[in-house]
Amino acid sequence: MRTVLNILNFVLGGFFTTLSWLLATLVSIIFIFTLPLTRSCWEITKLSLLPYGNEAVHVDELHPDRRNVLMNTGGTLLNILWLIFFGWWLCLSHIMVGITQCISIIGIPVGIANFKLAAIALWPVGRRVVSTEEARAAREANARRRYQ
Repeated sequence: MRTVLNILNFVLGGFFTTLSWLLATLVSIIFIFTLPLTRSCWEITKLSLLPYGNEAVHVDELHPDRRNVLMNTGGTLLNILWLIFFGWWLCLSHIMVGITQCISIIGIPVGIANFKLAAIALWPVGRRVVSTEEARAAREANARRRYQ
C-alpha cells in the first residue's frame, strides 16, 4: 500500500515538491552561511519523495542520551534562518500541492501527507527521516524511559 501511495504522491504533485526541496538543498550548498541547513534539506527531500513509510523525527527523540543545550540553541537559530530563506516558500508549495491533490477523492490521502510536510518545511533542522517502525520504536522507548 505504501508503494502505491508513494507513486500516487509522485504523480499528483510530489515531483514538484521534491524538486523544490532539491533546489533548496542546492542553494543551501552554494551559500556558505546556509551550509549547515543542507543535511536537513536532504532529509526532508527524501521524505517529500517517499512520504509513506517514513517519518521525520527530531534527533532528541532518536537519541535522547545525546541531548545538548548548545546544539539545540544552534538548531533553533538555524531554523530561524531557514524560515526566512527557504521555509515559507516550501511550506506554501506543499500547501498549494496539497489543496490541488485534495480536489480529487483519490488525492486526499496524498494531500494530507503534503499538509504534514508543510509543517515540517517551516522548522526542519534537527529532524531525521526514519522508517515508521523505527520512529514508533524510538517513541515507545522514550515513553518507557520517561515514565519508569
